[in-house]
Amino acid sequence: MVEQTQATGPNLAGWYPSILGPLNSIKERVAEIFSPRSDVGVTNDEYEISVELPGVSLEDITLEIHGSDLVVYGEKRTERTEEDKSFFITERSFGTFQRSFRLPSHVDTDKIDASFEDGVLKIRIPRAGDAPQTSRRIDIQNSSA
Repeated sequence: MVEQTQATGPNLAGWYPSILGPLNSIKERVAEIFSPRSDVGVTNDEYEISVELPGVSLEDITLEIHGSDLVVYGEKRTERTEEDKSFFITERSFGTFQRSFRLPSHVDTDKIDASFEDGVLKIRIPRAGDAPQTSRRIDIQNSSA
């Protein structure tokens, strides 16, 4: 006969969720640092992308086209220092980021322009004619007649 025994010691059944809480918080903070927020709009003539890059210098931003992707690369460097009677605190936030946007086939990539003002990168992408027709209805012929 085999005897079953229970392990003695602390009950660890609830440890997993308690560890994930802080890790999820860190994950969200890292995502904020490394994936800047953006807006994408369209007019009859162009697409416009605005990317929020507070605390980033123009010299630390690169904009490139790779195939049909428009990619924004950069690095954020921030430092905050506080002094008081009995303490001194320095907080730094830094890291690289990359954000990609898939370009439609009907844009003129040679005429893309970008500007950077007050922490916002604005990218204008001219449309090159009408969008290709991506869907249409096909009539079905009755072949039983």
